[in-house]
Formats: sequence, structure tokens, C-alpha cells
Amino acid sequence: MDKIEPAAIALEEPKPTNKKAYLALAAISLFWGSTWVVSKIGVQGIPGLQLAYIRQFCAGLIFLSFFKLKGEPWPKLGDFKWLLLMSLFMIVLANGITTWGIKYVPSGMAALIGTLFPLFVVIIEMIWFRNSPNNRFTVLGMIMGIAGLSLVFYQNAFHHQPDGYVFGISLCLFSTISWSIGTILVARSKLKMNPYYAMGWQMFLGSFLIYLLAICTGNNIPFSAVPTQSWMAVSYLIAIGSVAAFVGMIYTMKHLPVAIASLYGYFNPIIALLIGAVVLKEKLTFTIIIGSLVTLVGVYIVNRSIKKR
Repeated sequence: MDKIEPAAIALEEPKPTNKKAYLALAAISLFWGSTWVVSKIGVQGIPGLQLAYIRQFCAGLIFLSFFKLKGEPWPKLGDFKWLLLMSLFMIVLANGITTWGIKYVPSGMAALIGTLFPLFVVIIEMIWFRNSPNNRFTVLGMIMGIAGLSLVFYQNAFHHQPDGYVFGISLCLFSTISWSIGTILVARSKLKMNPYYAMGWQMFLGSFLIYLLAICTGNNIPFSAVPTQSWMAVSYLIAIGSVAAFVGMIYTMKHLPVAIASLYGYFNPIIALLIGAVVLKEKLTFTIIIGSLVTLVGVYIVNRSIKKR
């Protein structure tokens, strides 16, 4: 249950491709696709915000410990301004709120909404920076993305949905918009740090902010009341969804062209839909599949047109 925009991360020039890199790409696609379903399982026994702050605190601490052992310096005082700001939008209001919302919506639906952030980036830049999408492919992609998601919503409307479905959809949309804002901030920030070291700081700092939000909203229970199944989900999200997947992403970004390495973002919702249908018995009809594919193609077109500006 993660969103990462490789285009916003400064990395080395890709080296010649190899089979291990493609295996790593397949692995992180599976890992991050599965995190949506595992999060859905986890929030059955622990509030979403509580799950999020535990995950982010542990994963952030692991990343910071690793980079400090490698000799990374402490961030400068001015760096913390950007770290806190990006942490607010990308960890608290994006990951934290998504984890809260996934309790009320199918995991595949949440994953699909999460892929829409390039569309929101275009819209936000139109409003804030007056950057009109003068590329017809951008407009086409936006129309396809919205139309495909509308088809999925329309199909889901005919199935019984749990209480809080609309609330969950609203939280997922809000979190995607927040991630879009964070993506713009990353692209425009003056932060000069190893991007993965910076991500560790964002996770760590964000965990405390999510904790405060959990306390204020009543989304917190005693640790002793958390069932084993939820602790297993949290452990998976930390070890596989955060640490292993990020290590795999670093490897693929170093050994594959960015255009190929970033394809995991389009595989994630498909994997989430399939695993959700098998493990959680979530509805997966032909209409939902077509709507999802149309959405992903639209997002891909928008993403490619943005990068070619």
C-alpha cells in the first residue's frame, strides 16, 4: 500500500539491464500490490491510523539506523522544514489516511484510487501554477482515467457495500490528492539529501504526527487488545512492504531504465485486485477489470506526457 514516484527521485544513470533486476521489479510489484490486501486484513483488528504509525515508526527507524551506520550526516535545521512538510503530505495525509480508509472499501478499489495521483498533479498545477495541459495526450489520459474509475464505481454501486463505504472512498481520494501535493513539493524542494535517507526521516517524523491524529480521532487501542493476525499484518508491512520493497526498488532503479522500473506502479492495483478477490472474496467482475485497465492506461498516458514536458 505504497505510492512512490521514481521521476521525483534523483538517482544514478541506469546500468545495463539484467535478469535479477527484472526479478526485483516483479518482486516489488507483488510486495506493494499485496500490501493493500494485508493492510485490509490488519485493520480488522487494529485502527488504521494506529497500524500506520506503528509501521512508519518501525520502518523509519530501520532506515535511519541503516544510513546512520553508513555515515550519513544529521540533516541541517533548515532541512527539517522540508522533511516535516513532505512527511505531512506523503506519510500522514497520504499513507496514514489511506490506511484509515481501506477498512471501508475493497483493497483493489483503494489501490486503483491511489494510482490516480498523476491526474491530480496535473489538476493541482493547473490551479496553483496555471500550468495548462496543452498536450492532447494529457487530456486524453485524464478523460480515460476518470471514465475508467467511474465505470468501477458504477459497477460497485450494484453490490452491497459495508457501512462507511462513502467515507472510505472520500479518505482514499483525499490521501491521493495529498500524495499529489507531496509529489509536487518533492519536485520543487531544495532538499539535498540521499532520497532514501530523507524517506526514512519522513517515515519517522510522520509516525509521531499520525500518532497524534490517532489519539485525537479515537483511532487507538491498547497494544494488548491487538489480535495476532493484525500484528502479523503489521510485521509484513514493515519487513516486506517497507524495507524489502524499498531495497528492491533501489536495485531496479539502478539497473533498469526509469520507464521500465516505474512500471510497478501500474501492476500494483492489478495484483491487489486479484489477491483481494482470492483472499478476501472481493467482487471482481468483467466490468471492474475493464474499468481498471482503462484507468491504468489513462494514468500511464498522463504520466508519460508529464515526463515529456
